[in-house]
Amino acid sequence: MMSSVLRERSESKELKMSYTVYILRTSSNTLYIGQTNNLDKRVKEHQKKSNKSAKYIRYFSSFQLVYSEKYASRKQAMQRESQLKKWSRAKKETLVLGDKVALKKL
Repeated sequence: MMSSVLRERSESKELKMSYTVYILRTSSNTLYIGQTNNLDKRVKEHQKKSNKSAKYIRYFSSFQLVYSEKYASRKQAMQRESQLKKWSRAKKETLVLGDKVALKKL
């Protein structure tokens, strides 16, 4: 009984939250893809180069947020993050540019 109550609370909490998949462009023109439930906080963590920031991002002098998408659940965001990481650089760049027609051709 207790576990179903906790599960319902967890599911209810997740429904209220949104998750974001984002792409950062580094100062060396590489792309970093991540996901979070608080984009502003996550970007600030990356900027501070704290132990909470992605190790990869710490190697660059700067970065810019170039793309983001919102999802209703962490599972959806993680699946999309995984999908984007498998894409070619050209396909990722096309997504960042917002060219939906060209994206379908890739």
